[in-house]
Amino acid sequence: MVNADVEVLPEEPDAWYDHQLIGLKVIRDELEIGEVVRVDHLPAQDCLAIKTATDEVLLPFIKAFVPTVDVAKGQVTITPPGGLFEEVEEA
Repeated sequence: MVNADVEVLPEEPDAWYDHQLIGLKVIRDELEIGEVVRVDHLPAQDCLAIKTATDEVLLPFIKAFVPTVDVAKGQVTITPPGGLFEEVEEA
């Protein structure tokens, strides 16, 4: 059963329910570049689907690329590998 309370976190450290991540602002280099619109559970790993002003980008939901999730602040901080968000920086 999925817990619908946004304030209640899973018991595991660094774990969140999908609905707690959806809608969070995505921050890169101190700039807001988009919003989490869904979490895809793929065979290799989970990915955050991030809606930018021009596109939707899938980012592997691993500590190296998503070092900070702050549900209380309503944001995730990302450090993606090269090639994923370059078009966002150019816009």
